[in-house]
Amino acid sequence: MSLRELQKLMAETYLERDLKRGAEKTLLWMISEAGEVVDAFLKGDHEQLKSEVSDLLAWLLSFCNIVGIDLETAFTIKYGDGCPRCKMRSCICEFR
Repeated sequence: MSLRELQKLMAETYLERDLKRGAEKTLLWMISEAGEVVDAFLKGDHEQLKSEVSDLLAWLLSFCNIVGIDLETAFTIKYGDGCPRCKMRSCICEFR
């Protein structure tokens, strides 16, 4: 599935509930999921990590649905030509 198709799936499945929850609470849930990704990574639990990154993406897509962002388009505009700073497909920016 493309990112756009995934976002549409999340809208079909959860948009009504997401709109009732609102953008702020959805964003907070997404940040909570990011913490769960960190926890799974630090524990070295690859199966849990896969589950948590999936949850994180789902919450990001739900947030984008609420605030009216087509994530595939936004991502393509920013990263479609490679690094947004050096404009290279293989980034040559100084490592930070």
